[in-house]
Amino acid sequence: MCESEVARLRRQIELELVAMQRGMHGFALGTARHRFIHKRMDRVGICQDKLALEVGEDQANEIVYGIYTETIK
Repeated sequence: MCESEVARLRRQIELELVAMQRGMHGFALGTARHRFIHKRMDRVGICQDKLALEVGEDQANEIVYGIYTETIK
C-alpha cells in the first residue's frame, strides 16, 4: 500500500466535499448549483474508486463515509 497516495486521495475527497458543501450554501441557483454539486460528487466517486484499489472497497467506503460525515455537518 502506498500511504502517500492514500493520503492524497483522502485530501482530494475532503476538498471536493468542502467545495460541495459550500456550493449548497452559495449564491448559485437551480441547475447551476445542481451541476456544480453533481460534478463534485462525480470527482469524489473517482477518488473513491482509486482509493479502493489501494485499500480495498470496504475500507474505501468507510474512509469516504467518515470524511463525508465530518465535512457535511
